[in-house]
Amino acid sequence: MSILSKQTVLVKKLSKFDDFELPRYQTDQASGVDLKASIESSILIKPWEKALIPAGISISMPKGMEAQIRPRSGLALKHGITVLNSPGTIDSDYRGEIKIILINLSNNKFEINRNDRIAQMVFAEISQVNFKEVNDLDDTLRGGGGFGSTGN
Repeated sequence: MSILSKQTVLVKKLSKFDDFELPRYQTDQASGVDLKASIESSILIKPWEKALIPAGISISMPKGMEAQIRPRSGLALKHGITVLNSPGTIDSDYRGEIKIILINLSNNKFEINRNDRIAQMVFAEISQVNFKEVNDLDDTLRGGGGFGSTGN
């Protein structure tokens, strides 16, 4: 099976550091690209605290797409570091710098250094809908059953 489509996303380097690299796929079948910290000096995230980390880029993607900002699994497993608003959404009309909200869910301090891979960005197609107000909705077997209503 191959990649379904390949769109062009324009990327603008905002990082002022010469050693900063633009995002790229690490393998030919990777779903996301790693985003790196574009920071002057290290940032210490204490247990249960959050930090806003600039990623050093802005993007322009085709209409009908979004970029989703997701945690890196290694940071989550090894250090308890995750993206607070996961997945974060970058809309196709946003042109500002991408920044990542990281939170430390561990009991240990964690240090972010320049060029550390801090999150991943995955692109997805989106749909917008039209809402139509009605007095009643169609019946289903589940109905209004909420959390846990379909089993364990």
